[in-house]
This record gives sequence, structure tokens and C-alpha cells, in this order.
Amino acid sequence: MAVLFALQAYAGTGPAPMEKKRSDSNACVILLHGLGRTSRSMAGMAAAMTAAGYLAINLDYPSRQKPIEKLADAVVPKGLERCRAAAAGRIDFITHSMGGIVLRSYLVRHDIAELGRVVMLSPPNQGSEASDRLMNNRVYRWYNGPAGQQLGTGPEGLAASLGPVDYQTGIITGSRHSFFDGWLADIIPGKDDGKVSVERARVAGMADFMVLPYAHSFIMQQKIVFAQTLHFLQTGAFDHGTRP
Repeated sequence: MAVLFALQAYAGTGPAPMEKKRSDSNACVILLHGLGRTSRSMAGMAAAMTAAGYLAINLDYPSRQKPIEKLADAVVPKGLERCRAAAAGRIDFITHSMGGIVLRSYLVRHDIAELGRVVMLSPPNQGSEASDRLMNNRVYRWYNGPAGQQLGTGPEGLAASLGPVDYQTGIITGSRHSFFDGWLADIIPGKDDGKVSVERARVAGMADFMVLPYAHSFIMQQKIVFAQTLHFLQTGAFDHGTRP
């Protein structure tokens, strides 16, 4: 139980039906998974974006092997290269969990001329109390590697140094936890998704924020999340009139 972001079994949920219409011609969307996961966890989201007419670049990266800054500088350019090779006029991003911090780390240090909109799913934008609790645990340190040590809520955590976002960002976070995260949910103040509190998912400068009744590990595989993500990418806002 000491492994905070352990690899979960993939729950295969197919993409929601979506209109095959892009908000911009030649739009490309890059997907970044979370700590301890793989691109398989974002496969449903990628399929939904493809069905909606986007070129979806669903990337793998070795999330447990390097600090977040080095992960960002390695993985984001790979996605950008593939989007640019397809002559993308606009490049959007969809991230899950630590993938949002990877992207924020990159964008603090690099400009993307074609940058469009960003949707972050359950991001620890102000760190995670669960990480605070487990950071010194040997199993946690072994499994999650150097990136896991950067997810705390204190001033030494990477999130504290990243500042506000200055690009259109929508955040969807969860308010329920899975059964195996119950013990972590007990130590997180307020509503949470078993890994990150609702309040710590927020970031200054965000354009929109939505809380849905899903757990951290599976929020990116829900059809309503596919639909809300697409709505934000196309309009710059979530559809708050549509709920599960």
C-alpha cells in the first residue's frame, strides 16, 4: 500500500460518440500520462480525440526514471516534432496527473508558437498531501523514483516554483476515491480523488475548472471526461450543464 502512484490495471472504456469536427484546421493534440503509467492509460482519450478529427499523439515516457524537468525536455519535443511533421496549425495538450506538471515545467522554460489549449485531468498543481505522507517511505522512493520526490506540497516541491499558467487551461478533477486509495483519502483534507485534493488541483490563471465523481486512477477513461475535454479544446470552456 505504500506505493502512491502504482500502475493500475487498464479499464477499457470506448470513446464517446463525438462530432468529427475540429476547432482549428490541422489541429494536433499531445497526450501525457501520469507517474507510473503508460500511454495505454490514455488510449481511450486518444481514440476519442481521433474520432473527433484530431491528430492524437499519445506518448510514452519513463516517468519513474528521471526528475520532472528532464522528463519534460525529453518527451514534449517528441510530440511537437510529430505534430509539426503533420503541418499542425495548432497544438493542444491533454495530461493526466503528473503529466500536467511535466507540461507546466516545459512551458515555464520553453515557448510553443502553435500552443492552443490545455486540459489537465487530476493534476497535483499544488502538490499532493499523499506524496508528503509517503515521500520518505523506501518503497515509495524506489517505485516512484526522482519525480515522485518532487510532488510534495511544500516550497521544495516543484509545483510551488512553476507559477500561474498563462495559456488557456481547463482542469477536471475527481471527488471520489477507489477502494485501494481509501487510506490515502483519509489523510487528504477536504474532497479528493484518492491522490490529490480538489483544491490542490487548481492553478492560478486557469480558464475553467470542473469536479466530477471519479477516482484519480481512472478519471481519464470516462466517456463524460472525453466529451468535456473535447468541449474545452473546441470552445475554451467546459459544458457545466452536462454532468454524469
